Amino acid sequence: MTISALSGITVLDLGQAFMGPYCGLLMQRLGADVIKIEPPQGEPYRRPTAIKGVEAVQFGLLNAGKRSLCIDLKTDEGRTVFTDLAATADVIIQNFAPGAFDRLVGVDDLLAANPRLIVASGSGYGSTGPRRDARAMDLTIQALAGVMATTGFPDSAPVRTGPAVVDFMGGAHLFGAVMAALVQRGTTGRGQHVEVALFDAIFPSLASNIGGLFDSDGEIPERTGNRHGGLGVAPYNVYKTADGWIAVLCLHDRHWAELCRIMERHDLVDDKRLSTNASRVKHMELLDRIVEEWTLERNSAELEVALNEGAIPSAPVQSLEVLLKDPQLKARGMFEQHRNADREWWTFGSPLRLADSPPPAENVPARLGQHTVEILRQKLMLPPERISELTATGAVIGDLPVGTVGVRV
Repeated sequence: MTISALSGITVLDLGQAFMGPYCGLLMQRLGADVIKIEPPQGEPYRRPTAIKGVEAVQFGLLNAGKRSLCIDLKTDEGRTVFTDLAATADVIIQNFAPGAFDRLVGVDDLLAANPRLIVASGSGYGSTGPRRDARAMDLTIQALAGVMATTGFPDSAPVRTGPAVVDFMGGAHLFGAVMAALVQRGTTGRGQHVEVALFDAIFPSLASNIGGLFDSDGEIPERTGNRHGGLGVAPYNVYKTADGWIAVLCLHDRHWAELCRIMERHDLVDDKRLSTNASRVKHMELLDRIVEEWTLERNSAELEVALNEGAIPSAPVQSLEVLLKDPQLKARGMFEQHRNADREWWTFGSPLRLADSPPPAENVPARLGQHTVEILRQKLMLPPERISELTATGAVIGDLPVGTVGVRV
């Protein structure tokens, strides 16, 4: 018999955009009952996209399987409903603007009412320091935290990373903090407030860049293109092929010797300019020319096979379009397309794999307020007439049928 790892855990997910919702998604994929709490206008990614005017794909990717409860926290009755729910919950996730959550419902009050509660707060800079009140997004943290300064080529302007690495790194760290608090609660019986700042979460990822800066006494460029962030490993680059590009790196001297064998350049093994990693780093320009002269004569698929057979870390550069059809992605179930009579959507699989805890099958993105009535009846045992009163005042909003205005209970 198998059960989900977080079966019986109730999470109130007030997260918006990426950081909070990704933390909530990881918990949902481990079996927690994640209740997505949304304002009357819905989560930002429910809003129509700029191009097609439909609900953004991102909403389903990050919120599938969560139940939707629509509450107006700006009303007294809405806040009362939320605090009553918090008394029944295990975890609250929020990544509001600085101070916003405390102005609506105080963290200390929630913990006093429910000592077992874990309140997980995600923010740009945390609750201390001179920037604690500053607004922050993935882009602005990338700018301030050194990510943009170290992305791109030495002669180019700073560049943001393609993926929203800061938001998702923050969400993963917030998930880790929640899980640690749940483990501690198992010993102490008490919850607590946990906090993750995007600025803190992304900073350790600069380890190679910081190491290179210190090792060279500040002489290496901050932006090293596709080369190693600290310019400490060679070859380490993306090389042009006959039909695209391929990433190749030789972390150890044995990798270099094997690459020389594959390239049929046995003369290079004993070349003192290239025989050790330290010497290869000094002659990086020469090294890259040699490798690319070889890769240019072959297509990416051929190179991938040869390099993998030689146990040399390598991979072709894939476009997003190709990536979404990648057999590895499909085999791992990390991106799945779904359809029903009303809609089409896509979902992320879980990167967390537990042998005795399969992920839940539920993966449909809820309609705004779809589970409002269900949750209020189940969690607070409110009678129908009380739910009708709350919907009449707009404190909560029920499931809205397509094409209608108002609430249905």
